[in-house]
Amino acid sequence: MYEIDTRSLKQAVRRNIDRFPTDFMFVVNENEINNMVSKNVIPSKSNFGGVFPFAFTEQGVAMLSSVLKSKKAVQINIAIMRAFVFVRQYALTHKDLTDKLKEIETKYDQQFNDIYEAIG
Repeated sequence: MYEIDTRSLKQAVRRNIDRFPTDFMFVVNENEINNMVSKNVIPSKSNFGGVFPFAFTEQGVAMLSSVLKSKKAVQINIAIMRAFVFVRQYALTHKDLTDKLKEIETKYDQQFNDIYEAIG
């Protein structure tokens, strides 16, 4: 996606590990690899070359664009920043919609909490 080799990507992540908390990235463990092999997601553990791969969440993929140096990563990072600005401007110009969404969230949050407590 970022037009960069795996070695460079892993090196960039390790150099900036504080930018990748566990909700952004994790290392796939032995059990998860075995599960992928048993479900034919990957044909063999040898595909990993003896190392445990990184797995990124949506936020982690976005964070990668800020630490990688490829032209593609820079373009993606710029697009993400523009999207944030657009969403912020949209929210400010549509305050009535934002207020309505907050009202709905407040109204239904308690109901969902009650459901989660009943299930748990």
